[in-house]
Amino acid sequence: MADSIAIARGDSPPVFLDTQGSHHPQNGTLFGFWLYLLSDLMIFACLFATYGVLSRSFAAGPSGRDLFDLNLVAINTGVLLVSSITYGLAMISMQRRSVRGLIGWLLATGALGLAFLGIEIYEFAHLIHLGAGPQRSAYLSAFFALVGTHGLHVLFGVVWLVVLVVQLRRHGITPANARRVACLSMFWHFLDVVWIGVFSFVYLMGVLP
Repeated sequence: MADSIAIARGDSPPVFLDTQGSHHPQNGTLFGFWLYLLSDLMIFACLFATYGVLSRSFAAGPSGRDLFDLNLVAINTGVLLVSSITYGLAMISMQRRSVRGLIGWLLATGALGLAFLGIEIYEFAHLIHLGAGPQRSAYLSAFFALVGTHGLHVLFGVVWLVVLVVQLRRHGITPANARRVACLSMFWHFLDVVWIGVFSFVYLMGVLP
């Protein structure tokens, strides 16, 4: 690999030149992914702001006190937080160059992500069965938009994780795969932080009188 990469130095930042003549700035992938996370943060900020404005617009319909099962939500929160721990163990395995350990902890993280999605889908189905779907009131529209967007991000994260496991099985811990694992780590922990905001702002404050 070292023979196929030359480093061009000049007045500009370091650039990696491969045998096909393509250029890749050093740490460009991680910097670009930070920019993506900032744009995603703006999306969630807008959704939180929308929910804050509409959080009392019940249209004579049910409120969070009438609908939310905090025990179920607490279990789901615990599942997602544990998935952050398993991903941290995956990162430790990668530092130890253990492909088997890395894949194992990534699969455990994916299983917890699927469990989180399963509980969330059950909650949504239960609310719709009660007649509290997103069309019932502006409050419920904002609720489904915020929580559903987070759930879609978790789904995309699980799909990304499965693709990454396939790449690790085929190619091992290459520099490219190591970057992908690091990017997914930032994405996954970002989703945990957002969910803590959802749990506190939407669910806990939603059951207050």
